[in-house]
Amino acid sequence: MADNDDWRLQGQDLVLKGKTLYWRQYKAYSDKWKHDHCAFCFEEFNENDSPDTLHEGYTTEDNYHWVCRECFDTFKNLFEWEVGF
Repeated sequence: MADNDDWRLQGQDLVLKGKTLYWRQYKAYSDKWKHDHCAFCFEEFNENDSPDTLHEGYTTEDNYHWVCRECFDTFKNLFEWEVGF
């Protein structure tokens, strides 16, 4: 359950409230990008084989915003997310 004082909440509702998110293997949004970060906790998503990075997570349809499983579970009700297929 999300607490409105959670340090991870930094205005993400402006772009992520009410969105449909998809569980996907990480793929960079652009050829110019090497990695992304969770929109909440900043854990790194990367296509490489590094054990220190995430390789799948929840993302918007365009793969622009990424959310790790833990943050998805914490904020799914607050942000009213739907899960797409």
